[in-house]
Amino acid sequence: MGDHLHKEGELMLSFRAMRMQMAGMRDGTDNLSRADVFAAGFPVTPTRMTTDMLMLGAMYAPSDDVTLMVMLPHITKVMDHQTAGGVEFDTRSRGIGDVTVNSLIRAWDDGEHHLHWNLGLSLPTGSVKEQDDTPASGTNNVRLPYPMQLGTGTYDALVGATYTGASPEISWGSQVSLRIPLENKNNEGWRRGHREEFTSWIARPINEEHSVSARVRFAQWDRIHGADPLLNPNMVPTANPSLSEGERLDFLVGWNWFDADAGTEGNRLAFEFGAPVYQDLEGPQLETDFTVTAGWQKVF
Repeated sequence: MGDHLHKEGELMLSFRAMRMQMAGMRDGTDNLSRADVFAAGFPVTPTRMTTDMLMLGAMYAPSDDVTLMVMLPHITKVMDHQTAGGVEFDTRSRGIGDVTVNSLIRAWDDGEHHLHWNLGLSLPTGSVKEQDDTPASGTNNVRLPYPMQLGTGTYDALVGATYTGASPEISWGSQVSLRIPLENKNNEGWRRGHREEFTSWIARPINEEHSVSARVRFAQWDRIHGADPLLNPNMVPTANPSLSEGERLDFLVGWNWFDADAGTEGNRLAFEFGAPVYQDLEGPQLETDFTVTAGWQKVF
């Protein structure tokens, strides 16, 4: 995200579809069985979680040195559970997530190497009050645990830097980004922890229209601070704010198609698949299986 600037007056629209699947529980680097979670004192364990995100974005360059960006996400989450008594059920949430506004500011450019700052703000437009029914609640809706909420409930600073380079045969880049909550807690009594992410990639063209890429991404996130008084931290691990920190290293591969036809150029399609090669989680906590993203961009 935010890996390039545009020329003055350019407008780019984008649409991305992303799926992340999580399955199985982990503590540290060790896999846990459902029986392990029950033995830790939790009467309910999550077994699988799927997050689908649709992101509509726009970038506009008021000058060659500054590009502005806004992203609007729509999120659907489904989490499967099992009780110690063997009952299986799922909970769901759906809606608008946190809108982000960003600025990309050129720092250095010599024609082959480029460096720019990423400065932005995440707005608390996503709900932190999502509810659904469970076997224990019957037909009455209850507050869903933290991973099932659609937003953070806080204003967050988005700070980062991006370096890119290119030659006729290959292109490469790296990006570091920080997400820093600007409030002590949201209206429900909690906030997410700081998140740091570093990614580095390399890409090679196959022909005038197609290229392939490989990328590594390392993410580290702090635990949730505070607690939602409507959640029982002893019922299910996802309701325990102390079981929410961790770090993960992903390897991702991608494919890009650029429209080179005269009159319709400016379209780009991209696909990327990634899976963890290392996870260390403060658990019991759901581990990630894979992420897949498909996207379209059009420059005007």
